[in-house]
Amino acid sequence: MAKIYTKTGDKGRTGLIGGSRVSKADLRIDSYGTIDELNSHIGYCCDQMTEALSVVTMKEVQDRLFTIGASLATDPEKAPKQTIPDLHDSDIEFLEKEIDRMNEALPPMRFFILPGGHLVISSLHIARCVCRRAERLVVRLQENDSFVEPKVIQYLNRLSDYLFVLARYSGHLLQVPEQPWRPRTS
Repeated sequence: MAKIYTKTGDKGRTGLIGGSRVSKADLRIDSYGTIDELNSHIGYCCDQMTEALSVVTMKEVQDRLFTIGASLATDPEKAPKQTIPDLHDSDIEFLEKEIDRMNEALPPMRFFILPGGHLVISSLHIARCVCRRAERLVVRLQENDSFVEPKVIQYLNRLSDYLFVLARYSGHLLQVPEQPWRPRTS
């Protein structure tokens, strides 16, 4: 069995798919590291959820996050020898259909909602926030003239919307009332 430690990162550098070595502080590493963090949060959410369809959807999301991680971990200047999985328009459409499905059961939003009310709701909001951070990092990576597959940004944007609606939908299924934000006016 191969050892988990290689010692090749002991000096603060790591390898990209394609063979390049970069600093562990590189924006590309931060981007796919945040995708990995998001994937862990998604798994934590799945462990708390009881609606089978949402769990299946979240498992599909986890698979797509591995796809995104592989894309971001690839040196855009070097073609890898192995095939890297990719995103499709249908992956984004899948999330949109799930958002629409859940929204049919929800009342229209009339106020900002405070995250919380149940462990699964809070956990989904944390995942949503991590997803938004990942999206900001990937956009910054792209703005720094580093190649990012455009569907990655689209997917992350739609995923954060999905996680928000899933938090509301989970509360609906659990019969947990939404907590409106009531701004202090004096």
